Formats: sequence, C-alpha cells, structure tokens
Amino acid sequence: MPVPLHGPARRVVSLVPSLTEAIAATSPAVLVGATDWCTHPADLAVTRVRGTKNPDRAAIEALTPDLVVANQEENRELDVRRLREAGVPVWVTRIESVPEALASMRRLLTQGLGLEEPAWLVESERLWSGTVPPAVARVGVPVWRDPWMVVGRDTFTGDLLARLGLANAFADSDERYPTVALADLDDAGLDLVLLPDEPYVFTADDGPEAFRRTPTRLVSGRLLTWYGPSLVEAHRALADLVSP
Repeated sequence: MPVPLHGPARRVVSLVPSLTEAIAATSPAVLVGATDWCTHPADLAVTRVRGTKNPDRAAIEALTPDLVVANQEENRELDVRRLREAGVPVWVTRIESVPEALASMRRLLTQGLGLEEPAWLVESERLWSGTVPPAVARVGVPVWRDPWMVVGRDTFTGDLLARLGLANAFADSDERYPTVALADLDDAGLDLVLLPDEPYVFTADDGPEAFRRTPTRLVSGRLLTWYGPSLVEAHRALADLVSP
C-alpha cells in the first residue's frame, strides 16, 4: 500500500527492533518512539510505546509522527489499520530473505526518510549478496519449547543460514514456524541445533539438556533474526558455525 508522505519523514516511531536499530544507526535524531523490545542501541533515549504486539496507539498518536514503521510478521494488522484510520502514515515491511531485507532497508532509509545509503548497509550487501554456497551441514532452529516450534519455510533466518552454508532441515515445511515433537527434532539426523535467545530465551540450563542425540549451540537471536546493522556483525560471528 502506498504510504502518504509529504517529504522525508522527520519524526519516526518504530514498532520493530530491527528497524529501530537500523534507523538509530543511520539518523538517530528522527526517532521519537520505539517499543519496549527495541534494545539496540543500548542508550536509545526515546519514548517507549509498549510492545510489538500491543503498541500504545494513543501514545504513538501523541508523538505526532510523520511515519510509523512496522513489519508484517512482527506487528498486528489491526494496529496498522487503526493507526492509518487515525491518519498516521504506516510503512510496513515484509521480509523473508536477506536480499529482501537489504532492498527493504534501502527503500525505507532513502525513500521514506530521504537519507543517504549508510555504510553499514553497503557493507551488509557486500557480505551477504552473491551465490548461495553448497550446504555443509543440516541444522534446526527452535524458536519455542513446550510445544517445540522451529524455523520453517520462507523465512529470513532460513535464507541467512543458507548463505552461511547451513541448510534448514525444516525449510520444506508447510508452515513458516511448524510445531514438531522433540523426539522427531532430536532424531532428525541434524548436524546441529541452534538455540537462540529470542523469542524464547534458551539458556545453558534451558534447552540443551533436552537433546540426547544432536549437538546444540546457543546463539544470539539478534544475529539470526534481525536485519539491520546486525547483519555485519552476524556474518563474522556466525561464520564459525561452519568452521571445521
């Protein structure tokens, strides 16, 4: 849907942690509001507007933003619709791959905010674009337990892993985040199970102990699922997952 902007946005509320970090790293002065889940940068000093799934729409409107940025997966269509009905322009991203993330960030920053393409975006594209390498290992990525849910088809995380040479064993699932039995996950013949710290907070004492057959690795959920400046860090930090 076209976003009714009358020039570059100068007062922005972000409802997505990745977008918050991307904007803050590029032009922090334009950010006036963000969710409680927007934890990067750590010193972000803006008005908090509650969560991604339950934003305080009245607080958002009170900030008189030129633009609210949201994501199709992370935010509710209801909130987007009601903000638009209140006359607030909302820019909604839809991201299922690394190339989509790079293109989406470029459109938002250069067209929506009228900014120059930032160095972190240029470097991210250099690191992550190109031919997807042959897979050297099969992995699974749980995002919840009790019930266990994993990353399935058509996801940014799955595409990012593929670009590291890691094949998502559940990429052919009918759902984007299918529920699986723990026994089936542990007996799938995977080379590695990656346990992120979001949305479920897997820790050394909560997650690895459930697996008897498959090696596990605790990883940063931000590096697996965020698509802003973290992409530069992710390429370096996750490379050792495929190291001999």
